[in-house]
Amino acid sequence: MLQKNQMYEVYEEESAYLPRERMEKYGEKMLSNQELLALILRTGTKEESVYALAQRVLEVFPNLYAFKSASLEEFQAIKGIGKAKSIELKAVIEFGRRIQLANQEFGEKVCSSYSLGQRLIQELKDYPQEHFIAIFLNTKNQIIRQKTLFVGSLNHSIAHPREIYRDAVKFSAASIIVAHNHPSGNREPSKNDYAITKKIAEAGEAVGIPLLDHLVIGKESYFSMREEGKFFDGK
Repeated sequence: MLQKNQMYEVYEEESAYLPRERMEKYGEKMLSNQELLALILRTGTKEESVYALAQRVLEVFPNLYAFKSASLEEFQAIKGIGKAKSIELKAVIEFGRRIQLANQEFGEKVCSSYSLGQRLIQELKDYPQEHFIAIFLNTKNQIIRQKTLFVGSLNHSIAHPREIYRDAVKFSAASIIVAHNHPSGNREPSKNDYAITKKIAEAGEAVGIPLLDHLVIGKESYFSMREEGKFFDGK
């Protein structure tokens, strides 16, 4: 692995590379603001390269916060930035803002199977195939990660606890909830659903990361193994 001083030496040696090539080789964190903006702008003008244009745009604003808050009119006032590029810049900024908000919302606290079930109905009810998801929680029952693990008919070989708990350990989860949808719209669990739930719960006890619930999502409602008192009913 490169040491910090070596990374800067590489940066200087490779400064003539195109930003796209440098990103592929070293990752986006090694690119300067000018290079990142040049990738977004894509083209310069007849008078200057895209790199020169990117640098001049950045120099208009005292910092990135001011850049983020710029209006379409402010961007268009810069020579070389027309209407199309102004719209693209605002779209990129807005998309970045929404990503940041999504990260902040990711800490949703699961207070009940009901609230989680209602959300999952909206997410899963229209899928034409079964989607098996795992929701990884911290000690405060806040969601660390929600991940679709399998797509297709649910069976013992596919929904293996090893795959589920490998991610649980990776994300440092304190507990998990699993859920899957029934494309038929019927919320009632099958015998296979009960058997898989028991298998996952037993694995959770073994590794110290308990399974709190298994939700089966129908078209308009859900079935909670925990709420229905059938958490380990394999009949």
